Amino acid sequence: MTTEQLIYFLIPLPVIVPAATAALALLFSRRPRLQQALSLASLGALLLIAVGLVYLIYAHGIHTVQVGGWDSPIGITLVADNLAVLMVAVSQLVLFAVMWFGIGQGISDGDDNEPISVFVPTYMLLNMGVSMAFLAGDLFNMYVGFEVLLVASYVLLTLGASSSRIRAGVSYVMVNMLSSMVFLLAIGLVYQSVGTVNFAHISIRMEEIPDGTRTAIFAVLLVAFAVKAAIFPLSSWLPDSYPTAPSMVTAVFAGLLTKVGVYAIIRARSVVFPGGGLDDVLMWAGLATMLMGILGAMAQNDIKRLLSFTLVSHIGYMIFGIAVGNSTGLTGAIFYIVHHILVQTALFLVVGLIERQAGSSSLRRLGGLAKASPLLAVLYLVPALNLGGIPPFSGFLGKVLLIQAGAENGSATAWILVAGSIVTSLLTLYTMILVWSKAFWRDRSDAPEGDIALATPAALREQTRTVTLAERADVGRMPLGMFAPTMFLVTSSVAVTVLAGPLSTVADRAATNVANVSEYRTAVLGVRDVDSLEGPPGAVGRTKQPWSPDAVTEKAGDSHE
Repeated sequence: MTTEQLIYFLIPLPVIVPAATAALALLFSRRPRLQQALSLASLGALLLIAVGLVYLIYAHGIHTVQVGGWDSPIGITLVADNLAVLMVAVSQLVLFAVMWFGIGQGISDGDDNEPISVFVPTYMLLNMGVSMAFLAGDLFNMYVGFEVLLVASYVLLTLGASSSRIRAGVSYVMVNMLSSMVFLLAIGLVYQSVGTVNFAHISIRMEEIPDGTRTAIFAVLLVAFAVKAAIFPLSSWLPDSYPTAPSMVTAVFAGLLTKVGVYAIIRARSVVFPGGGLDDVLMWAGLATMLMGILGAMAQNDIKRLLSFTLVSHIGYMIFGIAVGNSTGLTGAIFYIVHHILVQTALFLVVGLIERQAGSSSLRRLGGLAKASPLLAVLYLVPALNLGGIPPFSGFLGKVLLIQAGAENGSATAWILVAGSIVTSLLTLYTMILVWSKAFWRDRSDAPEGDIALATPAALREQTRTVTLAERADVGRMPLGMFAPTMFLVTSSVAVTVLAGPLSTVADRAATNVANVSEYRTAVLGVRDVDSLEGPPGAVGRTKQPWSPDAVTEKAGDSHE
């Protein structure tokens, strides 16, 4: 098998393998141990495949695969460029670690909170939706990926069917259904305007559309993606939804789902609407997201809810990088996405360990964890300082890239955004240290509700029903199967710092791929721009594209008619 054939073989696997694993998991629903082994093996294989794709696409350029026997721009095109495969690789790493954590947590069939017979296939479908959204070469199949995510995430969010989870799930579904309807409206507007939904084809035909119409269509798409990415003021649903789910589910949601929305904004802004007509709006939205998110975090007493607000806040950094409109900003945004996926997921898994160790995630009930479990203290402190932007961690490096991008932009709005990012970083550090001082450093008897936290499980059941983990027999210890994957993710987040040079090179190549619209068009359609339909794909990699330039022109004309 040649290298080209290997790449074409690997590209569809992040979509196909999770779907096949979900089907097999349903067949083995009465054999939970086999389900666990099958899912973990599948995720491990997908991680290796994704890492291999990162290397191959970096070395050999953008590649595409046509699905279903129809060629671009009519058929379903999977596009593997540096950004898409990097996002797939990081998502597979996180999904693997969280599944490992879940198995270690002791998911058992029939449990009220985490029924494995439902969890495993749903989790794999979530994986399929994430990969499909990243690899999709057209708006409609990106929409399909989002919808697979929505269905799977609703099931995961409501596992256990408690009243709080059902309420949060209903709210989550209603908001996301509304954003999906807006997304569909945008797809209809795009198709009505240019007669295609293929990203590369849209980018060519959009150049013939009046500026006002083009900006209006982009605005509708931005609204849909902003809801999914939790950009202020469309972010209020997230802190109310995520904390109600089990920690492992919240970890996946926090780490991945909002980043799919950010990825969609990058793809639309850079490939489909490269003019930057709404960059000023994005800058102000990024600033508001950073500040409102971190101010909300400072007011919280529950660690899961606090981290949900910091999640919203740091989405603002990614929007910052996209909105400044230069290559440094896009590189910084991509680097920060990778950093944040790993760090935020690790922190939510640490919260799961805190709940297992202490029976609660409320700061009013916690204390003395540094003395009770020094390893847990280290597991929290490393990603917390990383999120706060302490040098030399990757959070600091990503923020430096973004500040540099703002300085290169040089506008007054960009400098205001730079100042807001620095303030947000300092407030994030303050919030993380506040959690440390309350949950880890002070004595538990000094906590306002420390007497409740120190009560026996029987007494707890009589006093409160909110600390459900305290009823479990293994409260007070951390199973190795939960500790090891958390340590794995924390180590991975530190590795981003150690390997910051190579990673920033990959991020820069990904930003170059995304920003170079003619390169993307060449890979997908075999054309470089509107005026010149000639030239081989060259350095961007070969594609399974049998058309000659004249055939491309003819098919494009026929489709438009």
